[in-house]
Amino acid sequence: MPKMKSHSGAKKRFRVSKSGKVKFRRQGRNHNTADKTPKLMSNKRGGAYLASKKQEQSITTMIQK
Repeated sequence: MPKMKSHSGAKKRFRVSKSGKVKFRRQGRNHNTADKTPKLMSNKRGGAYLASKKQEQSITTMIQK
């Protein structure tokens, strides 16, 4: 049986922490930031963790780590 290939889009968007949680960067920070409120931009700063265990399992199989 051939080797499974990792999903290159998922590799760029998600990281697995040491505890095994899947971390991602929040969307909406690349352009038109002058129109967004400072409160919204501060909430988008930093990363976030996936809440769903099912999503976490599917992404870890895509990343294969």
